[in-house]
Amino acid sequence: VKLKIPFGNKLLDAVCLVPNKSLTYGIILTHGASGDMNLPHLMSLASHLASHGFFCLRFTCKGLNIVHRIKAYKSVLNYLRTSGEYQLAGVFLGGRSMGSRAAASVMCHIEPDDADDFVRGLICISYPLHHPKQQHKLRDEDLFRIKEPVLFVSGSADEMCEKNLLEKVAQKMQAPNKIHWIEKANHSMAVKGRSTNDVFKEINTQILFWIQEITEMDKK
Repeated sequence: VKLKIPFGNKLLDAVCLVPNKSLTYGIILTHGASGDMNLPHLMSLASHLASHGFFCLRFTCKGLNIVHRIKAYKSVLNYLRTSGEYQLAGVFLGGRSMGSRAAASVMCHIEPDDADDFVRGLICISYPLHHPKQQHKLRDEDLFRIKEPVLFVSGSADEMCEKNLLEKVAQKMQAPNKIHWIEKANHSMAVKGRSTNDVFKEINTQILFWIQEITEMDKK
């Protein structure tokens, strides 16, 4: 289903995959600094999650201004929160690279009066913890303020997320968190000697398993 989501005086392009069974949980996904919602990896992940009963919304918001991207993400979250058509029990915020930074910022700015458990967790694919070769400037402030569960899926050879630095940040976070390392993958999740689809399959499987773990706990 193609959507136009109000964002100020503009409209954001979005697509949602709606599973056949009754809706419970949704996942919001967005792209990094380049590309759009039709990035092959986001399409593959959305398709995989929807095939297991999860509502998936992908949206496009171009531009390198992180504040702009955060505001756009908030608009999408508010759209789903107040949607009469898609009545979800909760959502997971997700994104790739810069999109995951925007999602993390939205997570840590959820107001106390929004504490209705609608936002259930955060999925960071290739979280850009630092600029290449600028490991002394970490983008970790937002991560320390999040309380809901966080999943990081990162390449062990990601030039924007040094492995030992992310592990140190994760240890200091108050939120329950998990890191899944894609061995020898770079920031784009490319691995020499492995097909793109093979890497996608590993990532998709890990993300689905993590979401299912959290949503199954809700049923108990």
